[in-house]
Amino acid sequence: MSARRAPMAAPDLPGFTYVDLLGSGGFADVYLYEQHLPRRRVAVKVLLTERISSGSVSEFTAEANVMAMLSTHPAIVTIYQAGVAGDGRPYLVMEYCPKPNLQVRYRREPFPVAESLRVGVQVAAAVETAHRAGVLHRDIKPANILVTDYNRPALTDFGIASTTSAAAESAGLSIPWSPPESFADVPRSDPRSDVYALGATVYTLLAGRSPFEWPGQRNTAADLIQRIEGSPLPVLTRPDAPASLTHVLERATAKSPADRYQTAVDFARALQKVQIELSHAVTAIDILDDGAPEDVVDDEDDGLTRVRGVVSIDPETAPAAGATRRSASFAPPAATPSGYVAPPAAYPATPPSYAATYPDAADAAFDTVVRGAVSPPVITEDPRHTTTDVGQTVRRGVFDASAADADTDAAGAPVDTSAPRSRRGLWAAVAAGAFLVVLAVVLVVSLPAMLAGGVTPSPSASATAKPVDILPVSVPSPTDLVGTPTAAGVVFTWANPDPQQGDTYLWAVVTGAGDGAVTRATEPTVTVPADASGRTCLSVLTRRSD
Repeated sequence: MSARRAPMAAPDLPGFTYVDLLGSGGFADVYLYEQHLPRRRVAVKVLLTERISSGSVSEFTAEANVMAMLSTHPAIVTIYQAGVAGDGRPYLVMEYCPKPNLQVRYRREPFPVAESLRVGVQVAAAVETAHRAGVLHRDIKPANILVTDYNRPALTDFGIASTTSAAAESAGLSIPWSPPESFADVPRSDPRSDVYALGATVYTLLAGRSPFEWPGQRNTAADLIQRIEGSPLPVLTRPDAPASLTHVLERATAKSPADRYQTAVDFARALQKVQIELSHAVTAIDILDDGAPEDVVDDEDDGLTRVRGVVSIDPETAPAAGATRRSASFAPPAATPSGYVAPPAAYPATPPSYAATYPDAADAAFDTVVRGAVSPPVITEDPRHTTTDVGQTVRRGVFDASAADADTDAAGAPVDTSAPRSRRGLWAAVAAGAFLVVLAVVLVVSLPAMLAGGVTPSPSASATAKPVDILPVSVPSPTDLVGTPTAAGVVFTWANPDPQQGDTYLWAVVTGAGDGAVTRATEPTVTVPADASGRTCLSVLTRRSD
């Protein structure tokens, strides 16, 4: 069992005053600083000295560029600047989110259904934005979702996304929220892997524990991996969670990527339908897409998805806030062998920053506007008078004075109304009346289906029965696990009671704070550093090749 690392001393950063330590991890420390100009509190992530190498610095730089490109999204932590401290440690200056992250909150008590759905839609929109920019997150979990002063979720920690290829290794992943394909012999990931983590995260908020963490039983890394690969998602045992929500989470966390929602926005829309079913305020899906023109509204879901183009802010323009398009020197993402677009290996020395413009500071999805019916004599449509509510455009009628008062002309003089009306006007009135009748019938017929929440039918169960093993196989656990202290560390050995060709072993050091990273071994022995406390613990699982 490894001892907890003591945090390093905070670096001296020009223009900043150190305030406090916020947290420590395996690769970096996070400190609270006060920035002098503009005056505000910021979180500063500083790479550890022992982690500094040519590769780690370039990875840290890539993380800064990725987050700067995405962080203008309202549900992604904002990056203000990056640099290298006087002692040589690279650092990121980020938005400070003072409220407890979602992991701290769900461990106190489960989230309300309404808040879980809202957070799920907002974070899924952030993930969809990253995917459209060619970036996979690969480590979505409650601890990586911070909360802003405005009580909005903010996704952070894109370190794994910016430093690994499409075939991510299992080491470094957060096991309880990782999909089964992360533990394959050749680990793989694509947007559907992030969809799995999104579903597992929403489940965690509702259940107060990760999906395969079973109360009263062993929950080591090996146990969790075994359940993630072979056990069905446990049913939510809370009366306020409808069956439709359970179905959405089951599909998002399906074992096979092909059975999941294919995109994060599909998952968000499924959560929106549950909100409609429960008569909750529907959370809008905000997506930044560099390929889309600005202020484009995706009308596939009646305005509940807002797609906006990315706008680059060039600090060298006059004025400094002048909007420009993406710099020509910025290299586009390259395609990976899997067909998914990965972030470029190198970015310009001064990466462009990105910002999105939003027409309203408040979230229109939470505003309900009730308008009374108005029946003026004649209404004509005027595109100059519009108002936006939840991404929908409502055209207000313009009162036509000339038609409303046919007894006077524009100057107010009386006009002769005794002249017979044209037959053309009569037929136009008849046609307009017939059109209104047809329109009313269509609304009466289709309105119930529209209010039912969605035109996409729920996937029906396959007529083919699930495959069943003719000869059920159970892989026996390792036996005779023994640890022997040596000068090089503690040598652990174990026995395989039923060795088969291709058998490998997954092991992890067990600590008081949880299990360490899972590592694969081909032989039934491994040497780990001895813990200073005198107690070193190991968890081992046999993995069969089939």
